[in-house]
Amino acid sequence: MRLWVVDASVLLAREDPDDEHHVPSRQLLDGPDAVATVDLAFYEVINVAVRSWRDPAAARRLRERVVAVADDGGLVRADSSLLSTAATVATEHGISVYDAAYVAAARTSGGQLVSCDVRDLVSRGLACLPRDTLSGQAGT
Repeated sequence: MRLWVVDASVLLAREDPDDEHHVPSRQLLDGPDAVATVDLAFYEVINVAVRSWRDPAAARRLRERVVAVADDGGLVRADSSLLSTAATVATEHGISVYDAAYVAAARTSGGQLVSCDVRDLVSRGLACLPRDTLSGQAGT
């Protein structure tokens, strides 16, 4: 069994049936493999649900989804080591420290980062798409 580290985009795609990554995100999050995320995901997904979608019910469901992920594969919490690695990754790849925190979490946990962020993460080889986890194309 593998460990998949998902960022907020995967959690949001799971919630949004109109998202092009909805089905593979749902299959990944509901599947047999362990899934983890970073504590930052709580803030990111609830912010989108409240501010962009204006959907308090979605905010509750997303909060529960992050709790379920935490109970499954774990919740990587920000600490000095994670933040130091994230700062290094952000500088090396020209990405936000927010995105780099997920990269750092995957690296330190031995998992594979999964994201729907093609521009900043997938195209740079820092993450794979949700569909790649199902097709066996995901790298380690």
